[in-house]
Amino acid sequence: IIMFSIFSKLSAQYNQLATDFKFDGIDGNVIDFNNYKNKVLVVVNVASRCGFTNQYEDLQKLWSNYKKQGLVVIGVPTNNFKQETGTNKDIKDFCETTFGIDFTITEKTNVIGKNSHPFYIWAKENYGMPAIPKWNFHKIVVGKNGKVLDTFASITKPSSSKFIKIIDQE
Repeated sequence: IIMFSIFSKLSAQYNQLATDFKFDGIDGNVIDFNNYKNKVLVVVNVASRCGFTNQYEDLQKLWSNYKKQGLVVIGVPTNNFKQETGTNKDIKDFCETTFGIDFTITEKTNVIGKNSHPFYIWAKENYGMPAIPKWNFHKIVVGKNGKVLDTFASITKPSSSKFIKIIDQE
């Protein structure tokens, strides 16, 4: 598995870049990643009823501290792990009232399986197995070049030194 993961990263063709994708926003708007060219993206699948939900606070701080330097944080609510059962309105209200979230949030979206959003399929095809969310609050960092730079499991907080190091380097 390790060799496959390393090989898939090294042999990625990147026929598309992250900037080729769009999501539907939680407000019914379109989130066009093409608007984020030459920016660092942190794409995180999120859920309101997860043990890692307190990471919303760290994501908001990350966004507040780095947005002027070209960082974009995008929360992707998903019920793939059965911890986001609410409507888009419920999710938006929860994020805003509980954590004061003002970074970009998509509508509830599949992030695993055959019905995954095309961005997640692309990330897996080009970065390998580490790009597949194993649980909520899995983080995919996309570099300014539009390619997956790194991924982080749910247990890695957005405030952790290894996460911040990747952001600072890019």
